[in-house]
Amino acid sequence: AGMRTSLAEVADHPQHLLVEGDVADAALVRELLVEHRPRAVLHLAAETHVDRSIDEPPQFARTNVLGTCTLLDQATRYWMGLSGGERDRFRFLFMSTDEVFGAAGPNEKFTAESPLAANSPYAASKAAGEHLVHAFAHTYGLPVVTINPTNNYGPRQLPEKLIPKMILAAGRREELPLYGDGLQERDWLHVDDCCQAIRTVLRSGVVGSRYLAGADNCLANLVVVERICELLDSALGVGGGDAPARRELIRHVTDRPGHDRRYAVDSGPLRRLGWGPRVDFTQGLRETVQWYVQNPTWTVAAEGALQRRDSAELAAG
Repeated sequence: AGMRTSLAEVADHPQHLLVEGDVADAALVRELLVEHRPRAVLHLAAETHVDRSIDEPPQFARTNVLGTCTLLDQATRYWMGLSGGERDRFRFLFMSTDEVFGAAGPNEKFTAESPLAANSPYAASKAAGEHLVHAFAHTYGLPVVTINPTNNYGPRQLPEKLIPKMILAAGRREELPLYGDGLQERDWLHVDDCCQAIRTVLRSGVVGSRYLAGADNCLANLVVVERICELLDSALGVGGGDAPARRELIRHVTDRPGHDRRYAVDSGPLRRLGWGPRVDFTQGLRETVQWYVQNPTWTVAAEGALQRRDSAELAAG
């Protein structure tokens, strides 16, 4: 879900270190914990794209379940070896998703007490991760906190996800495939606000608690794609001759299997810790569209990376 080039701005920072490896490699995880002695482990490593989870469920189970179990096991062993004060301050933060709760009703908002009812292989793998986090906290006392954000958007998101995928395709005047009627609702959270939510939960969250992070931007996918088209028409022009407005490129295609209709969360407990979304969706989407338009080198590299990954998976069978 990321690329090395996205880290260019922090590559030379003295507190930055990039180690490429397998999250399920227990020896590597153990070595890094012993060498760097962190005060916290933020487990954000995951396979995340729902479409790919439908095509490759074993890969999602390996990374999101086995990888999570490996990190929890090694983090627990490391934490048990810490001295009193260090042990008390240590935290293990697990990055989950709002998708673990299944589909929300028309006026429903999920809460921290909502039962897990995952419907896709991706969501199920993250729900399994949550069960493992709870198990390690209950069995060993590992001080854990969990955060469940809604759909993220913003610069540097790989173009397999809805917003960047539609920005790039609409910019090239390609067809814009939209699942079903396009009225599936998602709550869009800007990546900057998500990062601040993670920081707030890590610093102020109650051990053993789950915090849901949303921006109350529940919009139908069709509405989001239409706004992207309008922004690109304004930024790049509609085009000469008979070129239609970009919204005319939207094509409704067969819906994804098991597609959840709606997600929405109650962020009240997180807001009471002092967090709140600061990026207005209208402005955030405009700036996101501008970023992709102004960074063609990055987007070409990102699309190439996705093609190479997909080709490798196809060859592996």
